[in-house]
Amino acid sequence: MGDTGDPSFEPVAHWPRQEMDGECQLLISSPDHRIRIGWFGDHFDVWKISAAPDAVSAARWTASFSADMPAEMVRDFIAALATAWGEDSDAFLTDSSYYWPDAVRPLLDAGWQRPPVARGSMEILSPDHLAGAVIDVASTDPDAETVTLWAGPGRWPLRAEANFTARTPKHLIAAMAASFVAPTPIARYQTSLSPRVAQVAHLTPVQPPRPPAPTPLDVQQAAAYRRPPALGTRGVPRWSTTSRPASPSPPPARPGPRR
Repeated sequence: MGDTGDPSFEPVAHWPRQEMDGECQLLISSPDHRIRIGWFGDHFDVWKISAAPDAVSAARWTASFSADMPAEMVRDFIAALATAWGEDSDAFLTDSSYYWPDAVRPLLDAGWQRPPVARGSMEILSPDHLAGAVIDVASTDPDAETVTLWAGPGRWPLRAEANFTARTPKHLIAAMAASFVAPTPIARYQTSLSPRVAQVAHLTPVQPPRPPAPTPLDVQQAAAYRRPPALGTRGVPRWSTTSRPASPSPPPARPGPRR
């Protein structure tokens, strides 16, 4: 997808890939096959990522991203994952922190609000309440989705979501959270935005650059292109000569009768 207009796979464009005919239409794997990134174009969760201790073991953790999640933000997560990966490294598997706030530290540093804990979950909301994070602080299932980052008006399935299971390293989740508060805008055609999203988004029109002023050489070449070519001597019609053709001689007089 990185070579077909989808920027999410740019960080792993050099990894082995396989196009498939099933629900997973594209599978990208790390060279040691410990990381697998699947693209499911017809599903609610378009991107599904898993990481395992080796090529044949069950996944240690999984992450999924919905279709409404901007591909540029998925790219930020995949870039952090590719950076942590190494054939002799387990940085993409090992969680170096035991504190759940570390997974959403960029959101807390940006001033997002943290309401009281309710029903075993912690929620963090953006100042406009159009994005947030939900952290399950009570579940003990290692495969449970314990961290959800979301954005957009309304609830599922009208918003973008990123879901991470319990053993996902917090520094990788933090990379995705940092993408939520990154100041760099994302370019989109306004007609492709959902009306509900367009109403609450901060839209800044982008004007295409004006073409450069023509140089004197450009003007000269354009004039030469418009000038009709000169005709050669073979192309001059015979009747275009300046002298008039000679008049034909009158026919000879017939002799009269003899006397």
